[in-house]
Amino acid sequence: MALRQDLKDWVAGSRPRTLPASVGPAVLGGALAYGSGHFDLLKEVVAVFVALFLQIGTNYANDYSDGIRGTDENRNGPKRLVASKTFEPRSVKAAAVISFFVAAVFGLILVFLSHWWLIFVGMASIAAGWYYTGGKRPYGYLGFGEVFTFLFFGLVETVFTFYVQANSVDLEVVAAGVVEGLLITAVLVANNLRDIPTDKETNKLTLAVRLGDSRTRVFYITLVVVSYLLCVALAFRYPIALLSLVSIPAAASAVKVVRSGGMGKDLIAVLGGTSKVVLYVSMLLSLGVVLSKVIL
Repeated sequence: MALRQDLKDWVAGSRPRTLPASVGPAVLGGALAYGSGHFDLLKEVVAVFVALFLQIGTNYANDYSDGIRGTDENRNGPKRLVASKTFEPRSVKAAAVISFFVAAVFGLILVFLSHWWLIFVGMASIAAGWYYTGGKRPYGYLGFGEVFTFLFFGLVETVFTFYVQANSVDLEVVAAGVVEGLLITAVLVANNLRDIPTDKETNKLTLAVRLGDSRTRVFYITLVVVSYLLCVALAFRYPIALLSLVSIPAAASAVKVVRSGGMGKDLIAVLGGTSKVVLYVSMLLSLGVVLSKVIL
C-alpha cells in the first residue's frame, strides 16, 4: 500500500499535466519533416523521448530547488514533494538527475544518428532545465525564465527535431518553433501570475513579479494572440494547418479568466487550460501539416 502511494506521489511530482504539452514541439518538428519529405521515424521517436525526460527532469529539479529554498511552502496549487516533506530533498534531486541522465542517453542516440555537435545543444538544454531554479543564481529568480523557456522548450525543440531529420531549417519551421515557444511561455506566465504574492515574499523575482499583475496579464494575452496569428501565417505554406484554430475556444476561455482578473484557483485552471492549448495546437498543426502534404 505504501509503495503504491509512493509511486502515486512520484508520478504527481513529475507534473504529468505538463508532459503531453512538453512533447508537442517534437511532434510538430517531426510533422514538418514529413511535410518536407524528410521524415525519419526512429529519429522522431528518440527526439520525443529526449523532450519528455528533459521536462520530467526539469520538473523534479524545480521541485527540489524551490523546496530547499522554502519558495513552495505557502504556494497555491498542487503540493510539491520537497515542500510538503513527502520525500527527502536528496531523493527528489536524485530523481531529477536520473531523468536528465535518461534524456542524455536518448540525446546521445540522436547525436549518433545525426550530428556530433548536437551534444552541445543537449548539454545546454539540461543546464537550462537545472538552472531555472537551481544553482546559486537561478535565472528563474532573476526574471529570465520566460526567455529560456521560449528558447529551449519551444523553439530549439521544434527546430532541432526537424533539423536532425531534414539537415536544414526554413522560415516555416522557425515560425512553428516560435508558436510553440510562445504558448509554452504562456504556461509559465500563467503559473508565475498566480504565484506573484508568494514569490514576492520569498524574493523570487520572476518576470511576473517585475512586471506586476496587470502588465503580466497583458503579456499572457499577447503571447496567446501572436501564436494564433503565426498559425494563420503558416497556413500559407500548409493550408490545412488552419485546423489549429479549432483550439481557439479553449484559449479564449483561459484568456477570459486572465483578462477578468482571476486569482488563485482560477489561475490554476488557466495553467491547466493553457497546457491543453499547447497540446491542442501542437497536434492540430501537426495534423494540418501532414494532411497538407498528403492531400494537396
